[in-house]
Amino acid sequence: MKKTSIFFVLIALAFLITFPGCSPEPEGTPSEDTVRQDDPAPEETPDPGPDSESPGNEEVQDDGAGEDSSEETDLEKLAGMEGSFQAVNAFPGLSFQRPLGFYVPGDGSGRVFIVEQAGKILTIYPDGRSSLFLDIRDRVDEGGNEMGLLGLAFHPGFSENGLFYLNYTGPEGTVISEYNISSKDPEKADPASEEILLTFSQPYSNHNGGQLAFGPDGYLYIGTGDGGSAGDPGGNGQNRTTLLGNILRIDIDGDQDGLAYSIPGDNPFTGNDQGFRQEIFAYGLRNPWRFSFDTASGRLWAADVGQDQIEEIDIIEKGKNYGWNIMEGSRCYEPPSDCDTRGLVLPVYEYDHSRGSSITGGYVYHGNSLPLLEGIYVYADFVSGNIWGLAYTPQGTVRNFILAETGLNISSFGVDADGELYFTSFDGNIYRLSAE
Repeated sequence: MKKTSIFFVLIALAFLITFPGCSPEPEGTPSEDTVRQDDPAPEETPDPGPDSESPGNEEVQDDGAGEDSSEETDLEKLAGMEGSFQAVNAFPGLSFQRPLGFYVPGDGSGRVFIVEQAGKILTIYPDGRSSLFLDIRDRVDEGGNEMGLLGLAFHPGFSENGLFYLNYTGPEGTVISEYNISSKDPEKADPASEEILLTFSQPYSNHNGGQLAFGPDGYLYIGTGDGGSAGDPGGNGQNRTTLLGNILRIDIDGDQDGLAYSIPGDNPFTGNDQGFRQEIFAYGLRNPWRFSFDTASGRLWAADVGQDQIEEIDIIEKGKNYGWNIMEGSRCYEPPSDCDTRGLVLPVYEYDHSRGSSITGGYVYHGNSLPLLEGIYVYADFVSGNIWGLAYTPQGTVRNFILAETGLNISSFGVDADGELYFTSFDGNIYRLSAE
């Protein structure tokens, strides 16, 4: 057993569409158009074929099937409030350098932890004070616009064992590490406590994924990009012998076969004899920059950053293939027409690059301050700054609402201990949504 102690600041126009997750090559110019529930489906969407495993991702007008009248009434009220939500600075007086993560430890302390891309984690206390929690800039390589300290997850037993996990890029590629609280100061982490669990090389500087999250099953889920450049030149999205282009799932409380973790017995490729990486939970993803679990349903929502046409939202299921680079969203990519879609899962929703060009995944809302958003998946676009809410039923009914047009470079979302939603922006501030 393992141990249990323990930018939109416009520097250059080229950065306009390169973070988070966009390729460095030009991928279209965003506009301020918004996605509304009555928008038409993107033009020239190919027929996905009869063997695809999803109803597609055009917006479907809700006919009330599977929903009671109160839910429908709430959606109509939300439709009446489209575009009226506001971004409010949650911590006036505090500012951060390229913040891209908002996390809470689940220990009842009321603390919030902000991840900065360069390699620092800051603590915000309930009284508004902030302090340095961890600085690992000495081992983080942020030489590329999408590189750096990219993800944090607290162990479900953090209040007892002090363990947490980081996803960062180092000189040799991606590093997934375990850290512990300092024995000298429980308010700080010990940089020397690092235990590296998993590493893998990155052929290019972009599409590193970066998200970490513990699922309802207690396992650690890891988002990895396809390795970068444009169009997945290595074919990693469809190659199950690599850790790139996937959602991974590992058991950090065990070890096996010389690994610092174990493979869950029900992972889809556990024990295979074809050379597939057993850590893979789902594959065929381009750059799942941010994903999250719905605390009510347990569904795993992922926002996969697109190439040059489509940004997509997927519900991730074990062993499923989400299509990249055969498809970009619901459209054929390689080949550009008549692609073989058998066995591929299409997005539950997508939008084209007239509305934004780098999706930032969010959370299904279960807080108290914005009751009209109960059960709504809230997400954004880093380039356009738009925030949307997506109402979804398992029957495939989808309605999308514009919540706010912020003009901000929204890099990530997070929820506090009460389920209230926050988001980080490259203007250095942390925001919350308000309906006032």
